[in-house]
Amino acid sequence: MPHVHEGSQTAGNGQFAIVVARYNESITNGLLSGALSTLTAAGVEDEKIDVVWVPGAFEIPLIAHKIACTGDYAAVLCLGAVIRGATTHDQHINRAVSLGIVESSLSSGVPVLFGVLTCDSLEQALERSGEGEHNKGAECARSALEMASLLEKLAPKNE
Repeated sequence: MPHVHEGSQTAGNGQFAIVVARYNESITNGLLSGALSTLTAAGVEDEKIDVVWVPGAFEIPLIAHKIACTGDYAAVLCLGAVIRGATTHDQHINRAVSLGIVESSLSSGVPVLFGVLTCDSLEQALERSGEGEHNKGAECARSALEMASLLEKLAPKNE
């Protein structure tokens, strides 16, 4: 039988950072609410959560990378909302943000989670940022808890 390793969605000892875009704040506030509710329901104390606001989604990767590289956090959640408009601007922003977030995670060794909505309409964004199980902020927080737990389990044991 193979050894199976997986994380849990319960609070460990780590701190969590949440980077939130102010642009589309009516949407990102809902994402933040979902993330905070999920983390605290899992047992993460308020004192172990730092929220950092940035102007827009494009600015998320830089700040997330700076935070992840401090080594002070078990995970960094990135929350934002990019809604398609009349031009292809959203596609360029989405590509840059997603690549920046994954690069931050890989280079820092800290889970940097993608909780950025990439929606075709305001209605879709409202649906994904409202109350309930489909809230992308809550989903991002569950993934952050699980990844932080898994990395803790996979850490080399000191002898």
